[in-house]
Amino acid sequence: MDIRFPAPRHRLRSILGGSAGNLVEWYDWYAYSAFTLYFAPHFFPAGDRTTQLLNTAAVFAVGFLMRPIGGWLMGVYGDRHGRKAGLTLSVTLMCLGSLIIALTPGYETIGTAAPVLLVVARLMQGLSVGGEYGASATYLSEMAGKRHRGFFSSFQYVTLISGQLVALLVLLVLQRVLSEAQLDAWGWRIPFAIGGALAVIVFWLRRGLAETQSFENARGSGQRSGFWQLVTQHPREAAVVMLLTAGGTLAFYAYSIYLQKFLVNTSGFDRTTASQINAAALVGFMLLQPLAGALSDRIGRKPLMVGFGVLGVLLTYPIFSALEQVRSPMLAFLLMLGALVIVTGYTSINAVVKAEMFPAHIRTLGVALPYAMANAIFGGTAEYVALWFKGAGWERGFYWYVTAMIGVSLVTYLRMRDTRTHSRIVED
Repeated sequence: MDIRFPAPRHRLRSILGGSAGNLVEWYDWYAYSAFTLYFAPHFFPAGDRTTQLLNTAAVFAVGFLMRPIGGWLMGVYGDRHGRKAGLTLSVTLMCLGSLIIALTPGYETIGTAAPVLLVVARLMQGLSVGGEYGASATYLSEMAGKRHRGFFSSFQYVTLISGQLVALLVLLVLQRVLSEAQLDAWGWRIPFAIGGALAVIVFWLRRGLAETQSFENARGSGQRSGFWQLVTQHPREAAVVMLLTAGGTLAFYAYSIYLQKFLVNTSGFDRTTASQINAAALVGFMLLQPLAGALSDRIGRKPLMVGFGVLGVLLTYPIFSALEQVRSPMLAFLLMLGALVIVTGYTSINAVVKAEMFPAHIRTLGVALPYAMANAIFGGTAEYVALWFKGAGWERGFYWYVTAMIGVSLVTYLRMRDTRTHSRIVED
């Protein structure tokens, strides 16, 4: 088969274009978490802070439950109609979800319709992100050349973290220019309005992206993508994706998303300081991704994942235990950054590892659906489980839970082949 790759300049343009859209997608997704402390009373006014956070965390988890459906529907769509088509559809759904949250009146105005609309918005965003991960992971991995595939595919998490950072930056700016009362009353709506507007821009950007050669080569193969084909023809690969994701996604959400609330609810920092600590640590985390991705192009993907597994099992409990007692913002920053350095062994290369395991005709679905299922079960419930343990009076039970799941993924890393030297992408 005549395998043709785009010229380096066009390849870089496509990778940057796909990454920019990914940033906006994840900004919209993480704005919910960044502003939870402000909008929770509007949708769930009864109870103390922990109860309100539990309710909004439950809605956050509901969004994750839609991700497998989104991974399935848009994974098949991306395999049959193109990676570009899947990326465009996902950002459309994200735009609608953000605008619903921005415009929905509070509980005092429309009663139970407020949390219902919040759930609807998160369902739409869950569908969107479920399809986004598989489409963007596949697109970036297929667009990158063999020598630098780890480096370029790492930009999926660079833009994912960038989206989280932009959400935090918007939060920090609003904390500076608005009073606490204004943020609590109406300022929390601003980031969702921004997200909806940016998603419209990304929609037009993605319509102009080039399609990958891998998809074009597979288009006429006669092989189809579908759930039945995945579970009957590639059951081992699908199971490996779920198992290698379980500990990694739980650690990522525990070390980043939940930790912002942990610093307020357990360590005792005020909301502004916790946001600043979180933002500073995430900047360092973001900068590490391409370095680790490039390292995987030299030494392989497996050593990085094994490193994450070993360090995660050994250090998760000590890091969280130390954060319980920390009072210095600098020490809290260093502890959070240390945790994020550990999880970099997973985040920087997980997209390319999954993409390299599947043939082109079913790659988007193979990456998206098992990942989304593991993400819904372990990542999306991380905050809720952590707050449940806290409410039950045994907060440290969550630390053991994270440690155990990283251990499960470590066993998977040790048993699987290194996908850099057994990549299915080179066969396209």
